[in-house]
Amino acid sequence: MNPHPQLPFVTSAEAPSARLVHLVACEDSAAISGLLGDHAAFLEGQGFSSKDGAFTLLPGESGVGAAILCVASARVNDPAAFGTLGTALPDGDWTVVLHGLGEAALESALLGFCMGAYRFSLGEAKPLTTRMVVPDDAKRLVALSKAVWFGRDLINMPANLLGPRELADMAGAALVHRGATVSIVEGDDLRSAYPCLADVGEGSERKPAVVVARWKAREGAPRISLIGKGVCFDTGGYDLKSAAGMLRMKKDMGGAALMLAVMCAAIDLGLDVDLELRLGCVENSVSGHAMRPGDVLRTRSGKTVEIGNTDAEGRLVLCDLITEASESRPGAILDAATLTGAARVALGPDVPALFSNDDELASLIIESGKATADVMWRMPLWHGYDAWLDSKVADFGNVTSKPMAGAITAALYLQKFVPNGQKWAHIDTYAWNDGARPGRPEGGEVLGLRAILETLSRIHNNS
Repeated sequence: MNPHPQLPFVTSAEAPSARLVHLVACEDSAAISGLLGDHAAFLEGQGFSSKDGAFTLLPGESGVGAAILCVASARVNDPAAFGTLGTALPDGDWTVVLHGLGEAALESALLGFCMGAYRFSLGEAKPLTTRMVVPDDAKRLVALSKAVWFGRDLINMPANLLGPRELADMAGAALVHRGATVSIVEGDDLRSAYPCLADVGEGSERKPAVVVARWKAREGAPRISLIGKGVCFDTGGYDLKSAAGMLRMKKDMGGAALMLAVMCAAIDLGLDVDLELRLGCVENSVSGHAMRPGDVLRTRSGKTVEIGNTDAEGRLVLCDLITEASESRPGAILDAATLTGAARVALGPDVPALFSNDDELASLIIESGKATADVMWRMPLWHGYDAWLDSKVADFGNVTSKPMAGAITAALYLQKFVPNGQKWAHIDTYAWNDGARPGRPEGGEVLGLRAILETLSRIHNNS
């Protein structure tokens, strides 16, 4: 099921009568006054001012003739600064004219328009009635836009339509189409290779699947392993979530959606990297076969884990995948997951938490996020809390009984499966917009997509 078969873009040849949308530096009062012309006094009377984000429509000979959006020069690399265009422009074709913002603003503006225009619906398909003219050489823009919409579609898809096998199949189809090698592991093979992940999925009739995909730009390209948590629905297991806590749990596969979107975009962009992708696709349900509090599970690494809480299942999914990824010693491992509420308490919904055992890798990701206005915030792997995961009956537990530092202890759990010397970073994301804002419609969100892609590009440049 594909709610979005196409993007709201056209070429100049397809839209010869496109109206102009003027993007103006809000500091450039002369340019704004010139564009407003005879309408300046009227618009000022209506409360229009040239502050950041100010938008207005200008009359033409028959209806709306043009539009103006004011943007602060400091925000030109942030697509969200232009997100208003996706909802405020009337039907028809539009083309961007820049005033004092620099040519680099064009991609941000077009991506912001596309991000803002996104809507998820499984009802009757509706044609795209507002479209933007894009340059002929818009490869990067189109790749990013497709990745954002694809990732959002996956997160927004109801769990009855996107279970573990459906997620695996959609991932496989998207990657095979792009030339990647894909295998889907299920059944006895999955139980043997990923025993801890298999235990998480035992409670559901919808059995787990693991996607393993590979794509190599060339021999000798730096090899990076991507891992995503794909819990297609999370009831919490026997440690059952509340009704409110369960309501959005279709988004608990947001880490898998993010990393799948990253790999699709990386291939579309032709990034000079050797990529591996592992997605742990599973459902955490309640039944007579489900794991229980107090159970002891054996992981792929051979280490044993005492289950202190069945709702801390994401780390049980990731640990086997991290172990397998580490066995081939890639240049770096990056995992992403909607792992803890504690990360949201600390950083809110917009800023994913970043943990890493390598300062250079962490700095690269943080700087990539700043460069793309897709920020993350580094948090500490504070080993003073390691003892909080101690267990009397297993090598360690999956949770601590202390009501503090939940994001840190979750990351410390994952680090137990990372060999010494292996570079690794963990991204704890929310994958959701609680309400609609410019460029950020309510629903699923691939936070960190642009930052990770920029990281991959810089890894190549530094290799």
